[in-house]
Amino acid sequence: MKRNLSGILLLDKPVGFTSNAALQVVKKLFKAVKAGHTGSLDPSASGMLPLCFGEATKFSQFLLEADKHYLVTGKLGQTTASGDGETPVIEKREVKEISAKDFEMVLSKFRGKISQIPPMYSAIKHKGQPLYKLVRQGIEVIREPRELDIYKLQLLKFDKDLAEFDIHCSKGTYIRTLIVDIGEALGCGAHVVALRRLAVGLYQSVQMVQLDQLRELVAKNEYEELTKFLLPIDTMLMGMPEVTLTADMAYYAFSGQPILISNTPSTGWVKLKSKEGKFLGVGEVMLDGKVAPRKMVRT
Repeated sequence: MKRNLSGILLLDKPVGFTSNAALQVVKKLFKAVKAGHTGSLDPSASGMLPLCFGEATKFSQFLLEADKHYLVTGKLGQTTASGDGETPVIEKREVKEISAKDFEMVLSKFRGKISQIPPMYSAIKHKGQPLYKLVRQGIEVIREPRELDIYKLQLLKFDKDLAEFDIHCSKGTYIRTLIVDIGEALGCGAHVVALRRLAVGLYQSVQMVQLDQLRELVAKNEYEELTKFLLPIDTMLMGMPEVTLTADMAYYAFSGQPILISNTPSTGWVKLKSKEGKFLGVGEVMLDGKVAPRKMVRT
């Protein structure tokens, strides 16, 4: 029997799974009625894949907009069409001796606000078709550059032709493209050979759950223990200003009517809670100071 569950699971996606395949496996294990993932990971990548169950799917946009943290290994001297190991090597170049100072000079150019052209091997759509499908048909389209932020770009180690980086970046950053661009700046080319996502927003790696952990509990028919892995919906809204609603205010909010609440921020999103501390949804502060309910939790 299907179960109506709500919450967030921070799955440690194994290498070899598409994000959707991993979602379907977990959804089946939980016997969940409704579930979705936020922020796709390539099949060759591992790490944090937040899965939203039930009412949590309404708020997935807030995780899509969150910063990300990655551990990535790039192979210098070889380039591929996809920027990773999913496609064959198309060019090899000599990796000349690169000093720590040389590396730092190059990396400094990629920190802060940068412009990046999304790769053709991506899920971005052009006239309804994902770019990765078009490129496999031999079709390439012009992509508009995107502005993004690289908050941290640190070289952890460099051995011969392998370089390991610690990267903290804004939403929409293509790590493959970043490594390819760094390789070009070094003059030898590069592609990603290992990628692991360590954090999404304020969620940290220690909170991730292994797929085998879930399978073991299902094998023992311990569904209550399984459900304990689900985090409350409002954990994805950490840092958002919070306002408390009276019972009457909550009634009008669930009816879709803007409400006047004292001591609210002048603009932006706010988290709505009951006097008892129960999460009710999110609202947006309007120009007249009222809070318009935007997404409410069905109770």
